[in-house]
Amino acid sequence: MDELLATLKAAAETTRLRLLALCAHGELTVTELTQILGQSQPRVSRHLKLLCDAGLLDRFREGTFAFYRLTERGASAELARVLVDAIPSDDPTLTLDLERLDAIKRARSEAAASYFRENAARWHEIRSLHVPEREVEEALLRLIPADGIGDLLDIGTGTGRMLEVLGPRARRAVGVDQSREMLSIARTKLEDTALRHCHVRQADMYQLPFPSGSFDAAVVHQVLHFAEAPADLLAEAARVLRPGGLLLVVDFAPHALESLRAEHAHRRLGFSDAEVAAWCRQSGLDCGAVVHLPGEPLTVSIWPAVRAAKGASPADPSILSISGAQS
Repeated sequence: MDELLATLKAAAETTRLRLLALCAHGELTVTELTQILGQSQPRVSRHLKLLCDAGLLDRFREGTFAFYRLTERGASAELARVLVDAIPSDDPTLTLDLERLDAIKRARSEAAASYFRENAARWHEIRSLHVPEREVEEALLRLIPADGIGDLLDIGTGTGRMLEVLGPRARRAVGVDQSREMLSIARTKLEDTALRHCHVRQADMYQLPFPSGSFDAAVVHQVLHFAEAPADLLAEAARVLRPGGLLLVVDFAPHALESLRAEHAHRRLGFSDAEVAAWCRQSGLDCGAVVHLPGEPLTVSIWPAVRAAKGASPADPSILSISGAQS
């Protein structure tokens, strides 16, 4: 009861209720919240600290920035949502706050669109070399259990496309990436969807900021060819999976397009099935049948693997190549 009263006391102030309502609509920085509320940064920061200490808000670092979001887990998560929902939707102060929030989101969207326009050519150039993304996404969805999954991690989320595709099948989804520009695009795209249970974080894919056994599924989509140490990346992905958790690795089969190395910073020119299977076995993963989606000239491969049950040793993989039409 004391904990409940302390949490209610933390929320029982006009500015803090406004902060809760705003953070329920997405991830916001102190600067953005200061602009919306029209209050000093020290004052807003003090209120945010009280809300975080009470477990009503979560705080995440992203370089020199800190983002705040309504908490989604823990004892205070349900109470936080109840408090936000109890605020009258026609409250004039809240209405003005949300109008200012929309303006900030539009500015974000314009900045993200500008960055994407400046860099889109390199993505479109590579996409023209392989099977359409829709076929890859449909193949991935066929590998996800029909009844959905619990917690999903997208490693190297980029613009957040995998969260858009796989997020509806998950109870909760997190995308991580090192690039703040990419995360800005992903965050903007997610805010334009109904995927309120999906969010992004800045993180090192070799040192994920999650405890072991935190996720039911993880996806590494077109990231492995950029990695300096692909085996280490897969080992870290395996670490955060629960026993029985699913890992989906998507990348190119071996190819000879040196231009991708020279012009697009690819460290590796594709991967063989045996190579990926060996890395998975070393990380305690049981490999499943590989899906090959032939393109011209690049073939996209999907390597599914499952985290072995605790105490069990990984089985030898049975690698079966199937086409997109058969998969």
